[in-house]
Amino acid sequence: MGVCGYFVVSWKCLVVLSFRLLFLVPPGLPVHSQGDSQTDNKVMDNITVRQGETVFLRCPQGDIVTHTAWLNRSSILYAGEDKWSVDPRVSLVTLNQEEFTIKIEDVDMTDEGPYICAVQTSRRPRTTSVHILIQGDLASEDEYLDIPSISRQRAGTYECTAVNDIATDVQTVEITVNYAPSVSEGRDVGVTLGQRGLLECEADAVPEADFEWYRDDRRIFNGFDGMEIEDAGQLSKLTFFNVSEADYGNYTCIAINKLGSSNTSFVLYEVIEPTSSTLLQEPGAVQDGNSGSMGTHVHTYTCLLLAILQFLLRF
Repeated sequence: MGVCGYFVVSWKCLVVLSFRLLFLVPPGLPVHSQGDSQTDNKVMDNITVRQGETVFLRCPQGDIVTHTAWLNRSSILYAGEDKWSVDPRVSLVTLNQEEFTIKIEDVDMTDEGPYICAVQTSRRPRTTSVHILIQGDLASEDEYLDIPSISRQRAGTYECTAVNDIATDVQTVEITVNYAPSVSEGRDVGVTLGQRGLLECEADAVPEADFEWYRDDRRIFNGFDGMEIEDAGQLSKLTFFNVSEADYGNYTCIAINKLGSSNTSFVLYEVIEPTSSTLLQEPGAVQDGNSGSMGTHVHTYTCLLLAILQFLLRF
């Protein structure tokens, strides 16, 4: 069956999903499998290039094409004229009725593998498959690191070292995992009337999230009612420079990127400062209406003791 035949079969689910995602197939219209006569599948010869060269992937169009896309092992590179890949080495060369061609510059070992061109014509969906083989500078077997079901914790820099009697070659690959925002739980804040208040919203997201602040269901903009919004990376701050009675209440922070959103809520509540009379008051002191009469009794008792003491001192 060969390499190309194998990856076409194993890619069946990915191609079907891509057709759905790109709206190549209208809702309700079934996508047929490889063996179905309603779908044209073509396997091209392998393309072999040396590491560092440029490879062109050409997809013949024909008929009246409504949608078209190039895919690699795990993602969409181009959907029509829209670039989905974040790799700057990938670019669109030609897109017309005759062909759909993209190029990958400065190829390396990570570019090796299967690629598929998915096309929706006026009659039926069609796929064209090709396998890219990369020739490295070292005469050694290729090594692959397979990361199934990749998570955000697997993002980072990976390094592969190849060594033989002639030379040592080191290749590094930076893996970026995109994911929807995750917002830290909001902390309620107490502020004294007339003082400065601060609410902080932190979100973990790739790409970085945009922030929106709301008071109940009303959005807050920078400078609104004396409030300031400051966004810096993963953190957004809502500052109150002179808290008023109207500022106390419920607030919501929403973090958004192209993959989703997340939110958390805060309560800004009033803190009452103790008065000077409260601070001077002794613990356990009586605060009812009898406190004045009790003080009078103590004063009278003290005067009586002094009179008795003076009387005894005469003898």
